[in-house]
Amino acid sequence: MAVTRLVGEARLPINREQGVYRLGFIIVTILAVVLGLLVGTLNNEPVAIDLLWFHLVWPLGLALIGALAVGMVLGLALSWLFSVLPLKVRLRKARRAGEANQSLLNRPHD
Repeated sequence: MAVTRLVGEARLPINREQGVYRLGFIIVTILAVVLGLLVGTLNNEPVAIDLLWFHLVWPLGLALIGALAVGMVLGLALSWLFSVLPLKVRLRKARRAGEANQSLLNRPHD
């Protein structure tokens, strides 16, 4: 009996690889939530964060998790900007060149 999932009106089979990735994602998510709760509860001393235009007083755990989240978002954004985006531009140019070459090959000879 195959495992299926409902997508719109169609039932699509879930292969074993998707199930493993889904289980791994759930386990990593639970571990991240538990780790976040531990850091937040064990580091509850107030910390003053003085930024240029405003002053914040947050618990240390929240400041640590916030800094980690901001660092991850900035790192992913920079990775996309300097790695993924140039590769997409190169792929688009290569596809255009391939289409141009294909149209030359399909042209009837004189």
